[in-house]
Amino acid sequence: MRSYRTLLNVEYLAPDSAAKLSKSHLLTIGLEDYFQGKALAGVVDRGNWPRFETRIEKNTLAALTLLDCWKAKATFFVTAATAISCPAILREIVGRGHALGSAGVTGRSFRELHRTDLREELRRSKDRIEACSGVRVHGYRVADRRLTPRDLWALEILAEEGFSYDSSLSPSGFRFRAEPWRAVPHKIRLGDRDLWEFPLPALNVAGCHVPISGGNYFRQFPERFVNSAVAHWVRTHDLPFLMYFRIWDLDPDQPKITAAPFLARIRHYRNAQRMPGMVAEFLQRYRFTSVETFLDLPMAAALPEAPLASVATSRERAAGGKPVSIVIPCFNEETALPYLANTLRVLRERMEGSYGLQFILVDDGSSDGTWDALARIFGADPQFKLLRHACNEGVAAAILTGIREAGTEVVCSMDCDCTYDPLELRNMIPLLADGVDLVTASPYHPRGSVVNVPAWRLALSKTASRMYGMALRQPLHTYTSCFRVYRKSAVTRLQLRETGFLGVAEVLGEMALDGSRIVEHPARLETRMFGHSKMRLARTSAGHLRLMLRFAWRRAFSNGKESKLWRLPAQH
Repeated sequence: MRSYRTLLNVEYLAPDSAAKLSKSHLLTIGLEDYFQGKALAGVVDRGNWPRFETRIEKNTLAALTLLDCWKAKATFFVTAATAISCPAILREIVGRGHALGSAGVTGRSFRELHRTDLREELRRSKDRIEACSGVRVHGYRVADRRLTPRDLWALEILAEEGFSYDSSLSPSGFRFRAEPWRAVPHKIRLGDRDLWEFPLPALNVAGCHVPISGGNYFRQFPERFVNSAVAHWVRTHDLPFLMYFRIWDLDPDQPKITAAPFLARIRHYRNAQRMPGMVAEFLQRYRFTSVETFLDLPMAAALPEAPLASVATSRERAAGGKPVSIVIPCFNEETALPYLANTLRVLRERMEGSYGLQFILVDDGSSDGTWDALARIFGADPQFKLLRHACNEGVAAAILTGIREAGTEVVCSMDCDCTYDPLELRNMIPLLADGVDLVTASPYHPRGSVVNVPAWRLALSKTASRMYGMALRQPLHTYTSCFRVYRKSAVTRLQLRETGFLGVAEVLGEMALDGSRIVEHPARLETRMFGHSKMRLARTSAGHLRLMLRFAWRRAFSNGKESKLWRLPAQH
């Protein structure tokens, strides 16, 4: 493997440039939403980003206002996906005198890309950002996982693709200990091209690099240490201090994704309240400019003005296709409703034309702001019907209320927290064929899956399902899923004793004992993103045992009526 240290011609800042930067430091800002934070990547799938409430416009305007207050300029690094979805924001950034850099297409790291993939990623992101903003893109910063010694091959491709600088390197620990020159701004000669590298600043403590440049480091380290470390850098270097943050760093009121593990929540949310004040203090204390301004790179370019992406404002949807109702029980779900709204928007777009959807949202006696939020988000949409229980009656009671109010024979139920992907309804609804009364989602099916659910809770749930199977003598894998497709006439005749979580299992058990035909469909279950489960574990577990005994008793003394359970054929 080639040694870049011996082959690369490295040039440090010239004296005149160093003097310039000693007075004007560099500021870079990541244009990303809170749910795109790297600490949350383990629980927030990129495919689910459209489901989350976006705060990118609000937070970007807040950042621009803060920069205007202190007459600071910055480089905003943006992905092509964000540029396409928010072209007006890019125009606002450019209009206020700031520059734009590329963070790739969707934010993949160097380790996810091969040489050919990276080249294509660089070209696509550059072209799309330029088309949406009308200005040239000169710089790049990888959105996920910083440049490491094994990723240095990427610098050569960056130079070949016409980028003038990169800011992906973050010295930390003993990384690059043998090449200390990489920890300061420098210019590299790659073939016949030059590439500037602007690493994130770090203190060198006995050969160990301690990052101090902003973002997570500002939130995790004591504020006094950060202020002292930055002052030490400015005092001891004739080089720029490069500060960075993400626009969601300025949003202490961002939604809390409770599905994230403890350490991920610490990394993402700890000391969020102090971050806006710290950034403002540094903007007041030092002068900041963009990387493009320092390098005298032209920001405005002779590009044709890009039209703003059209955004559909009408909430009306075609009502063509098979009529289907979807019931969603809601109990103290105020924080989850924006996520639900975006999820249902995607569902409507994907199912439009095939099904005429009617949504029935049942507020089950919430004590928070759920009812007001339902009215605000969904009240004006004719595809939504809002119902309300005077007091909390339980999830099964809420589902049955919605089913009774449905004007269709095919009625689906799903959780408000979207732990099952509602798009699976496209596969489940057709299974409600003639003679079938219920289609139930099953994460414990051999072709199902479970993601990020605690192991202890998963073990309890699987054990309960096996015990229900023994009590009912049926081969189902899951009995407690709320994600189902019902034939209305088969459900409304049931007389239930349970109204809460137990009622969900009781519905399936009663239908099985009554001889209904049931189809089990494999599905993926994820932990809820916002809030916490309303289930009382000890009380619910005892109730399940009681219900199992009742089913076993009825089964033992039944008149021989057998339920007909359909299972999907095995895939080979």
